[in-house]
Amino acid sequence: MPVRTVSRLLILTAVLAVALACGTSQSGSGDDEYGPADVQFARQMIPHHAQAVEMADLLPADGVSPELVELAAAIAGAQQPEIDQMTAMLERWGFVPPPLKGGHAHEMAGMLSDEDLAALGAATGAEFERMWLTMMIEHHQGAVDMAEDQLAEGSDAEARELAEQIVDVQDAEIARMEGMLR
Repeated sequence: MPVRTVSRLLILTAVLAVALACGTSQSGSGDDEYGPADVQFARQMIPHHAQAVEMADLLPADGVSPELVELAAAIAGAQQPEIDQMTAMLERWGFVPPPLKGGHAHEMAGMLSDEDLAALGAATGAEFERMWLTMMIEHHQGAVDMAEDQLAEGSDAEARELAEQIVDVQDAEIARMEGMLR
């Protein structure tokens, strides 16, 4: 990695650490308040959502149920705009959005490892469908847990509203996927 990139990452890490240590901060616009929980929520949920979109993109052209195709399209269609919204929130707060892949994202609740994604990508037919549903249920539960943390600790109104939406939608999708597995 170039020295400049490493230096920028170290500076960003230091800035984030200071922001997290300082508690609630005001954005440059002065019209909303955000705190460490809000920043953490957006920074973690962006790569989390990106992986759900990646999982949706793994659906094969055939061999899976139309219901799964519809569900995967709905998940990708909902989560990409939320990624864009959280990216805009971070930028408004003066933070650089995280990369969509890499870093320590695999350590977040519900995230699939590279091996999990490879196994899913190699599966076909009913095996793919069962694996995808099982993995997406776990993935969604991780997102719900992070959103509930945001609701408990966050202060930014937009981030809290998004967290409520994530809990509502993904809880409903979990129920739907559990029904599809039966």
